[in-house]
Amino acid sequence: MKYPALIRADAMLAQLDQYDSIIDVRSESEYALDHIPGAINCPVLNDAQRIEVGTLYKQTSAFDAKKIGASMVARNISQHLDMVFHDKPREWQPLIYCWRGGNRSGSMAHILAKIGWHVMQLEGGYKEYRREMTSLLDQQAESLVFRVICGTTGSGKSRLLETLAASGSQVLDLEQLAAHRGSVLGNLPNAPQPSQKMFESRIWQTLRRFTADRVVFVESESKKVGNLRVPEKLMEKIRTSSCVALNTETSLRVNLLMEDYAHFVRDPHLLGQQMQHLVSLYGYEKIKRWQAMASDGEMQTLVHELLVQHYDPAYLRSIERNFPQLASGSALELTDISESSFKEAASVLIRHETVMRE
Repeated sequence: MKYPALIRADAMLAQLDQYDSIIDVRSESEYALDHIPGAINCPVLNDAQRIEVGTLYKQTSAFDAKKIGASMVARNISQHLDMVFHDKPREWQPLIYCWRGGNRSGSMAHILAKIGWHVMQLEGGYKEYRREMTSLLDQQAESLVFRVICGTTGSGKSRLLETLAASGSQVLDLEQLAAHRGSVLGNLPNAPQPSQKMFESRIWQTLRRFTADRVVFVESESKKVGNLRVPEKLMEKIRTSSCVALNTETSLRVNLLMEDYAHFVRDPHLLGQQMQHLVSLYGYEKIKRWQAMASDGEMQTLVHELLVQHYDPAYLRSIERNFPQLASGSALELTDISESSFKEAASVLIRHETVMRE
């Protein structure tokens, strides 16, 4: 085979784990928005340089823009050779891609191939990856068997998913992938949500490692996790899947939420700011009262009221409408929120699924 060689997106995704390196040569902002899982960013033109070349292209001439751009590309590739690729052996086999046209990836692929490495270049670039990945994501959603863990806010659904994952079960934790706990107070401190495209890439990366002969545990999410939308086909499949109800006493849920939302306990002002989003539902007077409770350190009472007056009614309305299989599903009771209690609950679910397969 003559290198660099072009490879189609479907073939590339089928052998994604076989490349020694996946190199995204787009700018840093393009890479940050989304990229092929596992890719490293080695821009041949950074953001500032792209603006400079683009402006020259529009205001002066295509020839001058290409001349300046080629000089920048050459210097950047040289720097990547010195800093990133200098220790790669002769047998190194990288995959290189850019946005779509192939000019940026082609420049790096040509030079690396001339050195003697077996370089593959993604035909159609990131745009073709995106098209193929979203198609595969829909297929994965249809082929897998899901078991939905339902339960009121604070019942321990996320902790149970974590325990199941640690035990080796197949787990799709949408809140973890979205960097959000799925409610108006669910944003994580110092952890911004990914872009919608990256969220979908993360879901695909998770699901592609699962097999159809084992159940996939997932939480009873709404269509949106924070600002991100769960892909439609996946959401449809989850909502028609079998369910298990996780039942946890309200006082235990309060304690669990105090642990999971410790950043709000430490910073009542931050909690007060987030509760402003509830003004349209409850009015200024009630929100002002809740904010005062936070400021005065009455956190346990506040959390209890938020559960009983806001989260529980909203959950009951949503669960009846969106998860019809819950009525015929099984139930799990948590008597405490200790690690051993979650391990026991996970064991029950795993034993049940093992029996079902047998």
